[in-house]
Amino acid sequence: MRRTAARLLTTAAAVVLFGSVLGTASAAPLFGESEFTLPNGLEVVVVPNHRAPNVTQMVWYKVGAADEERGWSGVAHFLEHLMFKGTKTLKPKEFSELVARNGGQENAFTSWDYTAYYQTVAIDSLPLVMRLESDRMHNLVITDEQLLPERKVILEEWRMRIGNVPSSQLDEQVEAALYLNHPYRIPVLGWSEEMAKLDLPHERRFYDTWYAPNNAILIVAGDVTVDQVRKLATQYYGKIPRKALPERLRPTEPMREANATVELMSNRVRNPIWSRVYLAPSYHGGDTKYAYALEVLAEVLGGGANSRLHKSLVLDQQIATGAGAGYDPQRLDLGKFSYYVSPRVGTTIDAAAEAAQAVVAKVLSDGITAEEVDRAKSRLQNEVLYANDSLSQPGNAIGRALTTGSTLADLDAWPDRIGAVTVDEVNAAAHAVLDGKTSVTARLLPAKPGTPGADKPVPTQMLPEQIR
Repeated sequence: MRRTAARLLTTAAAVVLFGSVLGTASAAPLFGESEFTLPNGLEVVVVPNHRAPNVTQMVWYKVGAADEERGWSGVAHFLEHLMFKGTKTLKPKEFSELVARNGGQENAFTSWDYTAYYQTVAIDSLPLVMRLESDRMHNLVITDEQLLPERKVILEEWRMRIGNVPSSQLDEQVEAALYLNHPYRIPVLGWSEEMAKLDLPHERRFYDTWYAPNNAILIVAGDVTVDQVRKLATQYYGKIPRKALPERLRPTEPMREANATVELMSNRVRNPIWSRVYLAPSYHGGDTKYAYALEVLAEVLGGGANSRLHKSLVLDQQIATGAGAGYDPQRLDLGKFSYYVSPRVGTTIDAAAEAAQAVVAKVLSDGITAEEVDRAKSRLQNEVLYANDSLSQPGNAIGRALTTGSTLADLDAWPDRIGAVTVDEVNAAAHAVLDGKTSVTARLLPAKPGTPGADKPVPTQMLPEQIR
């Protein structure tokens, strides 16, 4: 499980980190990044990295699965696929063929709050990928000739990634049980029954509504300068007209009044897993004052071999093959906090669950120690040391932050804010989220012999490389 902004996104070089932790007046750019905005509203972030003559271009749109029309789940992810199907100037698949012909790699991904597209190429191909990406920002052509076959592809993707993967099936059910009203309860790929009816009018309307320069962030990381990127971005993106954007309407999540338990049994399960999930504040949803303390709490409780859960259940008691905790504060709305255990052979799932709950209960009754908090903060901060060796890590960190309500200043200040967390704040956060609060408990179990349909896979026809 990925727990923190640092884990998901990593961060920057040691010199930046230690200057930040020591408390400079204003945090230095974590990646050495610079930003500017074009007249049409396109945000541009440049991350110079001169280790190799390569560059990664990313375009992040501030729209995702949680912005879909109710009853049409999967529209955002399906549009991600359709963005590769041709424009007014490019034939279907020509985008990918041109990138590959120039030695590049490209792909895309969708989440609840954002959709992103990226290419990594040699520096001399940056004008090419800028031309291609800016073209499909406003010139996409969608016809039934492209849509109907691709709809079969996304259904096949669902079968491979969800329908035939018990843990993924259970995750879907847990999200649906955890969020009572918020669209985070709806899978990013969509419900398969609704995916099967996705059509041209809904895809076109989603594209026309949300895909615009003033709803996008261009991130260029690699062997470039700010002046080079400004010139190219102005040339290729600057002429695209801005649009009037609707408000991102998100319903209020009501108070949970009851606990829920979700259980899935399958012959394809080899290792049982027990987990418990709570609604939790994020950087921008709920009681946000707890977000940084919850990051530290997740590290103390489940962040590696020295964490409370792993040490107690895996090393000391030797009743589990794995145990940990998860927390992701980077959502536009409410997030979640979870912990889990996978029992060893010979230990029942109930015994493992009871032991995991005992570890959490001890945290709530006795508290986390100052020494544990200091070690956790150091581990979290140390994870930022090597991110600048990568072209993609800074872009992922920046894109995810900017599309979920944070600013570059927030990202740059992350080491300071983690360093400022106190033991009292961590213990207060634990009580605020875990102490007597309603939750969803999940149990993933091997099927009992003779269970009808427990080992029946959803039919698949396509190879994994055919799924984007």
